[in-house]
Amino acid sequence: MNQTTSPTNGALVGALLMITASLAFAGTNVLQSVLPWQFGMSSTGMAFWQYLIATVFALPLIQRIGLSKLRTRHPALHEIRAFVSALGVHVFVYGFSAGVPVWQMVTLLATGPLFVILGSTLFLGEKASPARLAAALVGFAGAIIVSGVGAEGFSAMTLVPIFAAALWATTDILTKYLSREESPETLTLSLLVLVTPNHLLILLAVTGLAAVAPGLVPAGAATGFPFQLPEGVGLLLLVLLGGLTAAAQYLLSIAYKVADATYLQPFGDLKVPLTALLGWILLAQAPSIWFWPGAALIIGASLFIFWVEGRDRTPAGLATA
Repeated sequence: MNQTTSPTNGALVGALLMITASLAFAGTNVLQSVLPWQFGMSSTGMAFWQYLIATVFALPLIQRIGLSKLRTRHPALHEIRAFVSALGVHVFVYGFSAGVPVWQMVTLLATGPLFVILGSTLFLGEKASPARLAAALVGFAGAIIVSGVGAEGFSAMTLVPIFAAALWATTDILTKYLSREESPETLTLSLLVLVTPNHLLILLAVTGLAAVAPGLVPAGAATGFPFQLPEGVGLLLLVLLGGLTAAAQYLLSIAYKVADATYLQPFGDLKVPLTALLGWILLAQAPSIWFWPGAALIIGASLFIFWVEGRDRTPAGLATA
């Protein structure tokens, strides 16, 4: 077997998978902004149906792979991963239902790499090289510039996507830890199977709290019948949202299998400009003038870390030929 370029190929495959997943996530972000405002869905109800539909899309995959792949020695970690992931979704989509522009919401998710690098270093034993730290910091600076924080002022809503970023970084770290022993199929299917009951639990908890103490539930989080579905075009968009969610999660699991979490994170930042562009084209939400230099920093950080690590890995691969 030719092992000359296997490390570099792994980096390339991981980067391409992460970029494709970022495009799918950008699509979900736009749809999560459209459904509450144009079709009257509550954020909790939308999240529940989104992942239930994603699970339905995964059924052919479950049948093809076999339920035996869902067996694991770490059921508690899978449940924690699913709950934290579900909670991150509910926190994030609440920001959309509250009216925060889609491009600003997503840019603040670029704080995630700092949480991932910290967690991967402390709990996974990965080495945060100077290049990785520099790329994460540059990507973070680009996100702050795009968001307009400082130019437009700080508000409590700014904390919503940052909190979601911390929750999803925890999910990413758990995914990377579990991927050391388990296949991408197991990671994807276990999340899709477990996350829907957790979404249901959160939906029922928020709905119950809204009935008992409505003042404690933010507007848009629980409105009307909790399981209400949109009609016509709205229903089609909801189905598309579920399909993109399933595809993005599967791509993400494979990417973490072939490359380090800290290496992949700058490529995940590409969902920031991708989401902004989709929001501009499809929702007429024009980003501020700060979007362009910030997006340039984010893309530059992704290209930089790929170039540096690709250059460093090549000699080692040649040495094993």
